[in-house]
Amino acid sequence: MTSNPFFEPSDLPYQLPPFAEIREEHYLPAFERGMAEHLAEIDAITAVDAAPTFANTMVALERTGTLLTRVANAFYNIASSDSTDGTQAIEAEIAPKLAAHDDAHRLNRALFARVEALYERRDELGLDAEELRLLEEQYKQSVRAGVRLDDAGQHRLRELNAELAAAATEFGQNNLAAANAAALVLDKEDQLAGLGPAAVAAAAENARSLGHPGMWALSLQNVSNQPVLAELVDRDVRRRMMSASLGRGFGPDGRNGELAVRIAALRAERAALLGYPDHATYAVEDQTAKTTAAVEEMLGKLVAPAVANAEREAAELTAAMRAAKGADAELRSWDWLFWSEKVRAERFSVDTEALRPYLELDRVLRDGVFFAAEQVYGITLRERTDLVGYHPEVRIFEVFDGDGAGLGLFLGDFFARPSKRGGAWMNELVYQSGLMDTKAVVVNNLNIVKPPEGEPALLTWDNVRTLFHEFGHALHGLFSAVRYPSFSGTSVPRDFVEFPSQVNEMWMSRPEILANYAKHWETGAPMPADLVARLAESGRFGYGFRTVESLGATLLDWAWHRVPGADAPIGTDAEEFEEAALRKAGLANDVIPPRYRTAYFAHIFSGGYAAGYYSYLWSEVLDADTVEWFEEGEASIREKGETFRRQLLARGGAVDPMAAFAAVRGRAPRIEPLLARRGLTG
Repeated sequence: MTSNPFFEPSDLPYQLPPFAEIREEHYLPAFERGMAEHLAEIDAITAVDAAPTFANTMVALERTGTLLTRVANAFYNIASSDSTDGTQAIEAEIAPKLAAHDDAHRLNRALFARVEALYERRDELGLDAEELRLLEEQYKQSVRAGVRLDDAGQHRLRELNAELAAAATEFGQNNLAAANAAALVLDKEDQLAGLGPAAVAAAAENARSLGHPGMWALSLQNVSNQPVLAELVDRDVRRRMMSASLGRGFGPDGRNGELAVRIAALRAERAALLGYPDHATYAVEDQTAKTTAAVEEMLGKLVAPAVANAEREAAELTAAMRAAKGADAELRSWDWLFWSEKVRAERFSVDTEALRPYLELDRVLRDGVFFAAEQVYGITLRERTDLVGYHPEVRIFEVFDGDGAGLGLFLGDFFARPSKRGGAWMNELVYQSGLMDTKAVVVNNLNIVKPPEGEPALLTWDNVRTLFHEFGHALHGLFSAVRYPSFSGTSVPRDFVEFPSQVNEMWMSRPEILANYAKHWETGAPMPADLVARLAESGRFGYGFRTVESLGATLLDWAWHRVPGADAPIGTDAEEFEEAALRKAGLANDVIPPRYRTAYFAHIFSGGYAAGYYSYLWSEVLDADTVEWFEEGEASIREKGETFRRQLLARGGAVDPMAAFAAVRGRAPRIEPLLARRGLTG
């Protein structure tokens, strides 16, 4: 198929994939040729008669697999953002093939022999710091992948990896289908009491798109506590919404509970095969935490004070509920967000619905997110309407450095649709690399409810936070200035990758940034100063709830992946395992379900966060400490932004991440700023 657009590098700016030319029938042939070319390139390296050198082995290896990378980056972005029956079929077919391909080169003993020969002489090779790190990382990852296993061990490992790839793909596809099927369809507009006019109109449009004209549909986000619960007045509608959220993926119509058990068992067996007591020990060894003990020590400092805070919050919400509904009223999970907003509004005079007119998407994006990046890092963005994205709603911006030089492209895909998985994330379509002479092309995906045609997209405060957060990931990719593609951008440990994105959230409420974007969408009037002050004052309200739901998900993930290989949970009931795990962790709380239940915990069962969901809290330790650094001392924000960019964001995986943190902060991180932020100091 000579016309396949993946077969040659794109000639569009920054090698943006030619989405206008790409068709579903192009993916499989490109994957097949890409895998074949990659293995042939590796065979060429191992066939060299000359002794291994850094150039003929390590640099040559970094140059391999370009076609496979092109098609994989484009395809997996589409599979997450705009899936179809066709892409799901391709994904199911290609997942085990890619797993087998990864094993074919990671378990290649001839290649490892060359890498090992260099590794054993690494101190004699005159390598610079990035070269040495590349060699050490390649050696370490080969060993962790199982290259030293005997033939029988490698055979079983390949089987396990193929099974895991297929199961993870099925879990992700089931999760999307379950969320779509569980959308709450309502036949009376008064059932949406509490929602603003724009949200009601969006629900009507959503129902129409789902095949229910004349009705209203509330689609699920991929979290337990649906944000809309904060606004819905009708308690029974809230109950039905929460029931739909917590029940998806379980029961006779859902297979994800069974799949989660199977995935956990396969991971436990693989860890044992590789010489580790459990999957968590294997996974954390390669993170900045290094040991399960370090993770558990951090989590142990949070659980008791977080639960105590949540209990105080529950008592306060119950009192407010009983004052309004009678002494017999009992607080349930579907009540928490609603009464939390009631108490917040009374205590701080902050009505979250009243914020929306001041938070219009385009203004928040341009005058908030982009403006903050200009103030902190000196960059600017210009929309490129001449370039075509993978979906009509995708917007493309060219990013320029302070000197006018192009840094790359930023794609924004902001609205929810039935073909998009839940949550928010960043993808890289093109990796920055000095060796390959490429600059970054990055994508942010969100799931903001799309307004009816011609209406403004008015955001919640949480939507604004997510925009800033995901753009922090985008900056990590765009600012990359490394030589080797293996180290590009966000190619850092999972428990470090969330750190830069969390830091970027600080700018959303910084006075000079907020004043620039928080303006009424119709009048242009700024958000009233007293509302800004009350918003800031209310910022820590509800931290007990937020910490407990996050810890619930974290320790649920941890429980699934601390099971020893000999005790792999085959035959276990997922809901029973989940209940026991939360009870053991001290987090079995019917009123505050974990942020994700097992059957829709896509981060760990179809994403890359297995035994890694702790990363959000671990990274927040670094984040809280860095926010203090930005706010202290006499250096300007622009000067500190340059330091943070050059010493940390630009380095990607080319340096030890904790060394990069110390280069910025001047010391190792401290947990105290996080404890103070979350009200856990006593």
